[in-house]
Amino acid sequence: MHAKGITPILNVSDFAASLAWFEKLGWQKQWDWGTPPTFGAVCSGESSIFLCQGYQGGRGKSDLPTTKGHAEGADKGVWLWILVDDVDKLHQHYLAVGIEVTHPPTDEPWGSREMHIRHPDGHVFRMAQGIEEEK
Repeated sequence: MHAKGITPILNVSDFAASLAWFEKLGWQKQWDWGTPPTFGAVCSGESSIFLCQGYQGGRGKSDLPTTKGHAEGADKGVWLWILVDDVDKLHQHYLAVGIEVTHPPTDEPWGSREMHIRHPDGHVFRMAQGIEEEK
């Protein structure tokens, strides 16, 4: 098999509210379907994510304050790892616009600087950038 692309589908409880959340991240609505819309896509650069209100997958936000590590009762949504240019710049933006940061920017032992943010339906986004090796 040779995959030509991949687009995750997130089960969301409120399509319009999810679009607004993604706009805070800097993503844009790509398209929507239905009256009122209950399915559609958001995009950033070459990447897209489908949003499906009430179907296709699971969701569920936990009451845990962090998404670092594995815990009983953790979020039931999808986890996505997203490669970005500047985790620290995004962190400052997300704090300013009220996005829930569940793990602050941290240099991880596997060679990336990562932070976690959480969608209101329990989907977790691991924003990451590579750490340059010292020469």
